[in-house]
Amino acid sequence: MPDKEDTPNGGEAAPALPELRFLKALVTALAGVMIVGLLAILAILVIRFSQEPAGPVLPAEITLPAGTTGRAVTVGPGWYAVVTDQDEILIFDAASGTLRQTVQIEN
Repeated sequence: MPDKEDTPNGGEAAPALPELRFLKALVTALAGVMIVGLLAILAILVIRFSQEPAGPVLPAEITLPAGTTGRAVTVGPGWYAVVTDQDEILIFDAASGTLRQTVQIEN
């Protein structure tokens, strides 16, 4: 154990330098900001994952022309499209369900 004579100021605590007090305040503020930021990120994640995912809205029933079978469906704003087994794309109006356009797929 060191003697009082071996320590600076005769064993008394050294006065804090102004630069060190400022540095200590900056480190404390940074720690506080990091804690608040982490809590904010966790709160956002909890809020986002607790919501129901918004998926595409498909009609309950799609009426295709006679003799066609659907192979794939895609949804856009105000329309949906059905790819048929006859290499056609049938584009329907989402609100009314009427056929808007037929696109033939060429090989």
